[in-house]
Amino acid sequence: MAKYLFITGGVVSSLGKGITAASIGSLLTSRGLRIRIMKLDPYLNVDPGTMSPYQHGEVYVTDDGAEADLDLGHYERFTGAPTSKLSNITAGSIYWDVLNKERKGDYLGATVQMIPHISNEIKDRIRALESDDVDIILCEIGGTVGDIEGSIFLEAIREIGLEEGRDNVMYIHLTYVPYIAAAGEVKTKPSQQSVAKLREIGIMPDILICRAEVPLTLDVRKKLSMFCNVPLGSVIEECDVKHSIYEVPLVLSDQGIDELLLVHYRIARPPADLSPWRRVINAIRNPEGEVTIGVVGKYQELQDAYKSIFEALDHGCIAHKMKLNLIKIASEEIENNKTELLDQVDGILIPGAFGNRGIEGKVAAIRYARENDIPFFGICMGLQCAVVEFARNVCGLEGANSTEIEAKTPHPVVCLMKEQKEVVDMGATMRLGAWDCKLTAGTKVRELYGEEIISERHRHRFEFNNTYRDSVQENGMTIAGTTPGGELVEIVEVENHPWFVAVQFHPEFKSQPFNPHPLFAGFVEAAKKRNQLKSGA
Repeated sequence: MAKYLFITGGVVSSLGKGITAASIGSLLTSRGLRIRIMKLDPYLNVDPGTMSPYQHGEVYVTDDGAEADLDLGHYERFTGAPTSKLSNITAGSIYWDVLNKERKGDYLGATVQMIPHISNEIKDRIRALESDDVDIILCEIGGTVGDIEGSIFLEAIREIGLEEGRDNVMYIHLTYVPYIAAAGEVKTKPSQQSVAKLREIGIMPDILICRAEVPLTLDVRKKLSMFCNVPLGSVIEECDVKHSIYEVPLVLSDQGIDELLLVHYRIARPPADLSPWRRVINAIRNPEGEVTIGVVGKYQELQDAYKSIFEALDHGCIAHKMKLNLIKIASEEIENNKTELLDQVDGILIPGAFGNRGIEGKVAAIRYARENDIPFFGICMGLQCAVVEFARNVCGLEGANSTEIEAKTPHPVVCLMKEQKEVVDMGATMRLGAWDCKLTAGTKVRELYGEEIISERHRHRFEFNNTYRDSVQENGMTIAGTTPGGELVEIVEVENHPWFVAVQFHPEFKSQPFNPHPLFAGFVEAAKKRNQLKSGA
């Protein structure tokens, strides 16, 4: 029978529950335990697929095509444990399913209520992750204790503790312990009140993780222990790390949090092998050089909008022991060929997006990269913009565009599949989840992957228009990857360029700190070479 571990947050939002949950999961997997990890989001959207990146950050995509919370990216990067459609629950999806069941008569005319109908649906979704190959199900509850919309989720996890038995369930509460500089004091009252709210619900935290700006003294820890009713040894300090979020597993391990879990669950396992994490941190702390990467996007104001992109770039730098100097460039700033912002970079990356805002700035950045031999990496919309730029400026197809941007373009080099002669049944307009790709022999990507057939995750509607394949290839753009039957273009490269690769999928979703994605590692290597040429090294 699987054990359950629930992580809640208190006092304020944005404490880093996702990183903390992922780090704990990494410690459990390092000790040989098989885990599944999930996020419970109290918002009423059915999923984050239609939410603005400014509201929610990036939309993470799983192999089975779920559009999910970005914390699933942290889970997979830190633990290697796969996530799926079962790994992200929203209040909207819960209410949606319960009301559909009511309409179909599944409740036999009963009055549908928050308890038991909504709470039971939440519990059923959590228990759906149970299987013979899972030892621990780790659930992060989004939001903050005291939020109205999150109360039913807390009730559901309280009920699981009662039904499964306290030996099989643990509760971790992540809280904030503020430092008042004017008084020179750390204040525990907010944490006490947050835990009191949990206790009112019927949840007694087993472990208290304290986010703090300064180290906690023994007296402060004793006070938290006493007034939060948590054993002193279970009061865990989590200060801001100095170099990287990838230090957090080591910080938590040094305080024995994984041992606390195993003792509670009565599970015997050998010590964790944390050598991969130590190698990662050593590479971050002791770089042998620096590369400057310009990311030209349209959601640059919010760090989380391109979270997986930035993390994957870090992974590529870790692989080459380089420090990443990241420059975020708003694509609208370089429209009308204002490309001087790109003079200082060693590589240019164009990430995915939807809509027409900033498109011409991306096209201008790509042209600058192509004509000045700057390593270029296009992802999703980045591939589409690369095809548009090449069609206009190399193939001479004046006015070439994507029909997403200009419906009546004379040369629709990017379009919806239904607008092409060859139609592939994708089940909907959005191509989501893992699709196989066949790589062309002799290409950079074939060399980087080291295999002919790969699998990558997608999230897009518009495709390279097959009508223009011959035209772009005759002018020096290689079709470097397609779906196995050749129906859809997945990757393009530009010949006689140091590194010009654009992909229709999202490789950033499969990169890990100790297993960097080959495309990001290759891109950073090309940027490193350019940097060395510029410096005369």
